[in-house]
Amino acid sequence: RRFSRRPAVTLLDVFRLHARRRPRRPLLLFQDEVYTYEDVDRWSNRAAWALARRLGLRTGRTVAVLLPNEPAYLWTWLALAKLGCPMACLNCNVRGRALRHALDAAQATLVLASPGERGTSG
Repeated sequence: RRFSRRPAVTLLDVFRLHARRRPRRPLLLFQDEVYTYEDVDRWSNRAAWALARRLGLRTGRTVAVLLPNEPAYLWTWLALAKLGCPMACLNCNVRGRALRHALDAAQATLVLASPGERGTSG
C-alpha cells in the first residue's frame, strides 16, 4: 500500500522523516567518522545552497555525478533531490569513449566530480 500512495513517497521523504525524528542517530559510518542524520541533512542543505546560488542550478536540470564512494556522494545526492534535479550516476572507473557516451546519454547540464577525477580525454 505504501508504494501506491499519491504522491509517491520518495527516499528524500523517508530521509527527512528520520532526520526530523532522530536527528542525532547515526546514519553513516565512513572510516572512523560517524555522520548523524542531522549532519547529513546540514551538509546536503549546504550543498543544495551552493549548487543553486553559486552555480545557478534549477529544478529539472540533470546533473552528472562522478564522485568516489565517500560521504560527499550521499549529501550531493540528497542536495540534488532537494533541488528537484535528476542525478546521472557515473562510475568513477569509466574513462575515454565510455565516459563520453555516459555523459551524452545523461544529457546533463552540469558535471560534478571530485578533484581526483580530473583526467585527460581519450
